[in-house]
Amino acid sequence: MYAFSAYLLWGFLPLYFLLLLPTGPWELVAWRIVLSLGFCALLLTVVRGWRRLAAIVRQPRLLLWTALAGVLIYVNWQVFILAALTGHVIETSLGYFINPIVTVVLGVLVLRERLRPTQWIALALAAVAVGVIVVGYGAFPWVALTLAFSFGLYGLVKKRLGPAVDAVSGLTLETLWLAPVGIAILLVVSTTTGLTMGAAGPWHAVLLCLVGVVTAVPLLLFAAGARRVPLTVIGLLQFVAPILQFITGAWLLGEPMPLERWIGFGLVWFALIVLTVDSLVFARRARVVSDVGALT
Repeated sequence: MYAFSAYLLWGFLPLYFLLLLPTGPWELVAWRIVLSLGFCALLLTVVRGWRRLAAIVRQPRLLLWTALAGVLIYVNWQVFILAALTGHVIETSLGYFINPIVTVVLGVLVLRERLRPTQWIALALAAVAVGVIVVGYGAFPWVALTLAFSFGLYGLVKKRLGPAVDAVSGLTLETLWLAPVGIAILLVVSTTTGLTMGAAGPWHAVLLCLVGVVTAVPLLLFAAGARRVPLTVIGLLQFVAPILQFITGAWLLGEPMPLERWIGFGLVWFALIVLTVDSLVFARRARVVSDVGALT
């Protein structure tokens, strides 16, 4: 339920961001950074986690990894919000559908993992899908690929950090690194178009103030769920968010879905089915081998 709740909230994020109009994408990301940092500081106080954070700060290697994680999550947030507020919600869903395949690619390129034949088939199908979208739709899916690779690399950095950095401390440090960027953006917006905080009515101001909570809570729920269930379950649950985003873009917001997009998405979905079945079979075999080993 922790993990499912996280992906459910992520799935409805585009609708929440659309409620925040007329706040633009740059101001929205800036508030997301600053308010997430404030919410994390509050959480650290409640759970008495400041000592844990201080211990992490004294380790330069961990600090550098959190800085890299901060850069990657900023890219992901900025591209996602730009897409959500400019009528490209369907392309954001494509990015998160592709993300599991990107994770496999990163495992090969960075961690030197060896692919099974079915994983190679899934990668080939994903490559063909991107080609179909580029040729048929006449546009390179940069939003989808940027989201997929930025979040995939973010997950890789989190894996490198491991249990040395807990969820709250990690998000606190990531947003702390980004705080100067967020403040600079707010200063630029205030001197150009003007800030929308408090200028679009009290209801809008309340929703905008809650953006830090909306950002942090799914990440914390995900961390809680990931520690309690097998990775295969997390792998299946991660499709909840892009499915909801696809439904939001295609049916609720009426974004165009020409034939070539359907073909491209269909190939990606088929690749994900292949990848999921392969993961489940491999996990079952590993469990059987482990059980036999325990008996002998």
